[in-house]
Amino acid sequence: MATDLVSQFLAAAADVFNAHGPAVQAEASFSPTDFSIRFFLQLAIIIATCRIVGWLGQKLLAQPQVVGEMIAGVVLGPSLLGLFFPDLQAAIFPKETKSVLYAGAQFGVGLYMFLVGATLRLDHFQTKARSAVGVSIAGIATPFLMAFLITPFLLDIPGLFAEGISRFNATLFMGACIALTAFPMLARIINERGLANTSLGTLSLTAGAFDDAMSWCVLAIVLATFGAGAGVALLAIFSGLAYAAFLFFFGKRLLAPLGRAVERSGEMSNTVLGITLCLFCLSAFLMDAAGLHAVFGGFLLGACMPRGKFVEELRRKVEPFAVVVLLPMFFTYSGLNTRMDMVNSVELLAIALGILVVSILAKFGACWAAARLSGEDNRTALGIGALMNSRGLMELIIINIGLQQGVIGPALFSMMVLMAIVTTMMAGPLFEAVYGKKARESGELGAIQGEAAPSAA
Repeated sequence: MATDLVSQFLAAAADVFNAHGPAVQAEASFSPTDFSIRFFLQLAIIIATCRIVGWLGQKLLAQPQVVGEMIAGVVLGPSLLGLFFPDLQAAIFPKETKSVLYAGAQFGVGLYMFLVGATLRLDHFQTKARSAVGVSIAGIATPFLMAFLITPFLLDIPGLFAEGISRFNATLFMGACIALTAFPMLARIINERGLANTSLGTLSLTAGAFDDAMSWCVLAIVLATFGAGAGVALLAIFSGLAYAAFLFFFGKRLLAPLGRAVERSGEMSNTVLGITLCLFCLSAFLMDAAGLHAVFGGFLLGACMPRGKFVEELRRKVEPFAVVVLLPMFFTYSGLNTRMDMVNSVELLAIALGILVVSILAKFGACWAAARLSGEDNRTALGIGALMNSRGLMELIIINIGLQQGVIGPALFSMMVLMAIVTTMMAGPLFEAVYGKKARESGELGAIQGEAAPSAA
């Protein structure tokens, strides 16, 4: 009797990770309960891994928490966990659950950028408008020039780009990848390095936002030539511009009553919070539907939100959950699509290193030069160049789209992953070397924060 009970118990336990839905093409599909079981397990593993790897990155590599979370996403994917324990990785993150994780990832990164936009110091941007425009233009023009120079060489190597792709489209795609600055990653590095409420932080963030938006618009143009149609590119570009213009001219006036309600009561009521989050979701929906990205909808709306008590209450209620729970889903989802074992020959490694060097020169060098020409001192210009060189997982999103749409091959995809990780990991230490260390010694900046606060500038 006891033996039977134990056997039944073990059989039931083993059945937990099986699919229990109706058969589809001779295989059982996932039931709602199957999705729920895996989601909670995934979330627990994601949060624990991000906290542990982030802590190790801070202690051993002097990297900010956000870089550790980026690495944690790759650790949970096929590059490490899937490489050594493929069955375990497949059981925890089956392909059927990726859609659920993707939705949570977009919600997390969009909400974080909403908080970043809500704490953006627009007065600092106004005082640094000339420098921000100069850095933005340089951060776009130089990468596209470098892409123009290296793309013909890359096209001669079989398997890097899709067969039959035109030089023009290949150049546009490479330019967008090199020009990209990791907008969410940049925001968290700025916060963790103590640059909140500084003009340098605002200048870098606004320039990075513009560069990212331009990269996404260029990507839309490339995808339009791969079967999506010209309407995709036109929708992305003109919808984004129209929405930004609407918020710029009318946003603050329409949203002001929310701020007055919080000021009157001294706290943010659940009703005001509900309205605010509803508006955020609609804004993210608009930009996602337009073909850009939810982060831009969140950031644009956040920049128009009332300041003062409203922002303080919004951060108090939303920030901890967004940073600790939601954002790690974004990093993990991207990590699940990353393969670090694809650069597997000396020739491909040499090409990967060449792309890395070109990308650093095109972004770091160009943004430094533009900041100097705009009147910034050399130390500040170097700090801006170091921050703008970070590409992070926004880069992984773009190259994943390129791979899925058949623009690039797996080998070039892996090279771009390597470039994204290296430039992101070097951003913090390089910033400290050229700017942060002396600024902390002189009292201009405080100690590096252990946790990110989403005030961007």
